[in-house]
Amino acid sequence: MTKKTMIKTWQISLLALLALANAAVAQDYPSKPIRILVPTAAGGIADQFARILSTHLTDNAKQTIVVENRTGGGGAIAAEGTAKAAPDGYTIMVGLHATNAILPLLNPKLGYDPTKDFTQIIHIGSFPNLLVVNSKVPVKTVAELVDYAKKNVGKVNYASQGNGSSGHMMGEQFRLVTGADIVHVPYRGAAPAVQDLVAGQVQMMFDTVTLQAPQLEAGNTRALAITATQRIALLPNVPTMAEAGYADMQGGAWFGVFAPAGTPKNVVDWLNAETKKAFAAADIRDKYQKQGAQFMLGTPEEFTAFVVAETRRWGDVIRKANIKIEQ
Repeated sequence: MTKKTMIKTWQISLLALLALANAAVAQDYPSKPIRILVPTAAGGIADQFARILSTHLTDNAKQTIVVENRTGGGGAIAAEGTAKAAPDGYTIMVGLHATNAILPLLNPKLGYDPTKDFTQIIHIGSFPNLLVVNSKVPVKTVAELVDYAKKNVGKVNYASQGNGSSGHMMGEQFRLVTGADIVHVPYRGAAPAVQDLVAGQVQMMFDTVTLQAPQLEAGNTRALAITATQRIALLPNVPTMAEAGYADMQGGAWFGVFAPAGTPKNVVDWLNAETKKAFAAADIRDKYQKQGAQFMLGTPEEFTAFVVAETRRWGDVIRKANIKIEQ
């Protein structure tokens, strides 16, 4: 046997042993605590979904489930932590549009590659965005907001959930299509952004209905339009952006479960199936669907195709609006 043949044989044997080891791990999964990383602060949709999943897994896997809110970098810190974790299913992430479709388009120097470093587990759901203003801002329609912003150049600030978030994208697209000179103020998650919106530190925001519903009910904010194709049951009097004259402003936030690339298929399939069960509860589905949510809960392959399509779509918006963030 030649040296070259011996090396080749050794490599094949090593790969076979690794495959067997992964298979053994997958069969015993889960046998120790699971960490669910969340790229945003506590209270946001990603955090809510992580805790729903955590509760379900705790009851069904009989293991400790730790939810870790790892904020910073618009979600990049949590995403990098997930990408670099061992591909054994014990570190997963409730990721979103920002971490896995938008930020890589804005910052090519991220510490992870969204295409190569992740295994897509499942697309949980998508939400339209709601354009809201602080209740003290003297506008009641999108047209009045545009006029107000143009008369107060550089004085209208919009909050976002962070650089690369859907709120950031929609805000910049709004600036582009309306010509309104609004200023972006990024936060580390939706919850702190909403706090400052209510306090009047910022004047407007594109946010999910889920987080805005209690603020609207309390009279802290005012809804002007929703970025959906049709009005939603929870807010029947709020027009769509198309009805307000801006049909191109569609889309919103989406959330799903990711694992490091190379995670065994058996583990991926188990997590996919358990996540479907976690969000099958009627009370959970009813709560979020009333807020305009669409639960997808398909296969890993379908989620992978969705992420690719979203990356292309937001890439087009970023180029047209010339959106940039500081490196």
